Amino acid sequence: MSIETTKRVVSRFAKVGESRIVIRDFKAAKDALTADDMRELVKTGAIEIIPAKGIGRAKAKIKQKRKEAGRRRGSGSRKGSQFAKTTRKDRWVTKVRAQRKVLLNLRSRLAEGAYRELYSQIKGNLFRDKKHLLSHAVAKGYLK
Repeated sequence: MSIETTKRVVSRFAKVGESRIVIRDFKAAKDALTADDMRELVKTGAIEIIPAKGIGRAKAKIKQKRKEAGRRRGSGSRKGSQFAKTTRKDRWVTKVRAQRKVLLNLRSRLAEGAYRELYSQIKGNLFRDKKHLLSHAVAKGYLK
């Protein structure tokens, strides 16, 4: 039987691709007539089946460790919309809490009624940031 046919038959019963079959003893392979003959050749080592190559996890484990350490989290790695990482509301809450903290520290230096007015303006999203809040308070003459 031809070498190609032998490879095809062996690949069929071994359930592997033809490229993974290596024939060591060509004379014995040519003499084999049946699939049983070829099974015997596989057992004796005249025909060898190369083991399948796996995909190693080493690189993936290294990558995972780096992610756990806080790496690979930059803007280039992010997917989704602008507010997928932190929502608009979360950003607003963070900003408002910071501004309210500043306002609380200024409370003793503020004019009568200024605290409540500024507090409402913070809630209404009037100020971009803490600096904007302070400049507004100075411009309006709220600070003593």
